[in-house]
Formats: sequence, C-alpha cells, structure tokens
Amino acid sequence: MAAEMPAAATPGFDFGPGFGPEGATPGGGLRDALRLRMREQGFALLRPSQLGELCGISAAECAAAQPLWEQLPADPYLKDGGRYRRRRHGSFVHEFGAASGGLRQVAHRAHYQPLTYNALHGGLVRWLEPLDERLCGLSCWKALLQGLGELFRGVRAQPRWFVEAHQFRIDTADGIGRPTPEGAHRDGVDFVAVLLAQRRGIRGGESRVFELQGARGVRFTLEQPWSALLMDDTRVIHETTPILPASDVDRGCRDTLVLTWRAEGFLDPP
Repeated sequence: MAAEMPAAATPGFDFGPGFGPEGATPGGGLRDALRLRMREQGFALLRPSQLGELCGISAAECAAAQPLWEQLPADPYLKDGGRYRRRRHGSFVHEFGAASGGLRQVAHRAHYQPLTYNALHGGLVRWLEPLDERLCGLSCWKALLQGLGELFRGVRAQPRWFVEAHQFRIDTADGIGRPTPEGAHRDGVDFVAVLLAQRRGIRGGESRVFELQGARGVRFTLEQPWSALLMDDTRVIHETTPILPASDVDRGCRDTLVLTWRAEGFLDPP
C-alpha cells in the first residue's frame, strides 16, 4: 500500500514576539492571520512588506511622505519643558456600508485626552497645527487609513471609526528626546497603530507593550521605515523609551505616524 502524502503545512505569518508561546500565527491569508493575532494577543508587529500587502500600498508611495516630516512645527504643550517634539494632527471619520461615503476628513479640532489616560497632558485642550494637505493628498494616505480601519473592524465590528492622525518628530537637539513623556499608557481609544517613518542618528527608542490585565510584557525596536505596531488599546498599555544621539556630533530624530481608531466618537473636552 502506498504511503499517504503528508498534509500541506498551514501557512504562517510572523507578527513579532507575543505574550504567549513563540511561533508563527497560522491563517489562510495575511488579513485573517492578523485578526487572529489581534484577538489572541492584543497587538502585532508588521514588516513594511506586510503593511504594504494589507493596505495595497508600495514602499515608494510611503517614501514620498518622508519630506513632510522636515516641516513639522514645535509642540507647544510639553509640560516637562522639553523642546524635543514636533507634530501635526488631523481627524477623520471612516464609515462602512454602501451609502456611507467611506473615509472623510473633518474640520480641524483640538486633541484632548482626560487625565485617566494621560497623567501628564490629560485635561489640556491642545490645538495643534493641522496635517499638511500634501500628506492627505498622497496616493497611499487613504489606502493606509482605510486598510487598517477595515482590519480593526474585522476584530471588533463597528459601523464607523473616528480616526485621529498624529505626525510626530522626536529629536535629540537638547541631548534627549522622549517619545512618550507620560510613560506607559492607554490612549482611550479602541485601536492604535504606530508607524515608523524613519529613525536617524539615534540609539534607544525601544517600544514596550504590556498586558492591561496581567503581568506579561514584550520589548522590541521599530527599525525599518514603514514597519508598524498595531495594538488593541482596550487590552494593552504601551510606551517608548527615550532616544539619545548615536554620537556626540549627531542630531538624531525618530519620525512616526500614530493613528488611533475609536468607535464612540472623538475624545472631546467635557
């Protein structure tokens, strides 16, 4: 009798270290595997190629956005007295359904977080400079926000998302830069994505993710441009360690795009 052929191996996807056993996440496709990972672990790491496949965008399209990080205004709201952060902010609504209209940008509004979620800057009504129209007009922008929004809808179904976009540069002009001066925190939303645009002439900037209900945590460093950390903000807390110049003569920086999705409207002042 002829030997039986072994069953075909289930394709696996590497989404970085997790709280549970190491190993690839099985799934028939990238999107399904990501949803499984988000449901099981509450976070996932994406390589640039995975982000591109998920959202239907190319590395060249993403690279076209990079010059816009050179034109960010200073953040005037840092309560620690630092001068290391530059940023812009914008808000969008992503609706689902045949008659919904998809993704649309809303009128410029203040960024607000209660003290519950941000012990350092909570309670401040922060009117930040708006996103550059050139960024929102890039071919990759709409595909990026919609692709991630559709992924998160597969994890937790909602008729619409209220999306905030934060374009950050943290630099080492004064010797040290703090990506998360508030420490380990939640953002008070449903989902968060941290996308690395570039890191240049720095050391440090380690990302850390911890269980909200539990004692486990992981640490890693985003290094490749347009790699991404995706998080379920209802299940994990996160922080990024300070950055320092890589040498005495370097003025380094860490550029990120931080996106948040919330189902119950924008976080507004009471």
